[in-house]
Amino acid sequence: MDESALHQRRIRSFVLRQGRFTPAQQRAFDQHWARYGLDYTAARRDLLASFGRDAARVLEIGFGNGEQLLHSAQAEAASDFIGIEVHRPGVGRLMNGLAEAAVDNVRLYNHDAVEVLEHEIAPASLAEVRIYFPDPWHKKRHNKRRLVQPEFLALLASRVIPGGRLHLATDWADYAEHIRDVLASAPHWRIDAQHADPAVRPPWRIETHFERRGLRLGHGVWDFVHERT
Repeated sequence: MDESALHQRRIRSFVLRQGRFTPAQQRAFDQHWARYGLDYTAARRDLLASFGRDAARVLEIGFGNGEQLLHSAQAEAASDFIGIEVHRPGVGRLMNGLAEAAVDNVRLYNHDAVEVLEHEIAPASLAEVRIYFPDPWHKKRHNKRRLVQPEFLALLASRVIPGGRLHLATDWADYAEHIRDVLASAPHWRIDAQHADPAVRPPWRIETHFERRGLRLGHGVWDFVHERT
């Protein structure tokens, strides 16, 4: 894969809209970042050293307030989880939740996901990537800013082991069509036959508050589960 394509037309994994940063969230960074945080260094990360064990590694990009990631870490304790989120309030909230629940199989980046994937995550080091409800960029003139693009799927494929999994979810119909089309032409991803119906939520994904908000607005929800060939 030619990763220079990502530099030529930089895909951002976020829109930086920082909400109110509460004292509790600031205390989370002060008290828990050393335990849960991974500082971006633009160098390959030794994940074995970061977690202190060798386990299947699952990456969640854009975890929001961390509701799903906390659930995953508790329900799938045999796996290690890497979360990437640029919004500091969400990172702080999740660290407080992790500490309260005494969860230790999660490490977090407060940085752009594309840069983390390019520079810190080694090839074939992930068992799964999860991206739930990314920014839809629903105005047509902004569609090119969507995270899920051919170049990005190629980057993910280079970081996921053969037989590994990619799970995308959205509550925007036009983004669902876009994801379906891009995945259909992605050479290293094929539909997971056990989870082929995008209208059925896989059992490992909970109904988050983002999803409930979309449902209240009359949106559908689509889950795309693909396997690394």
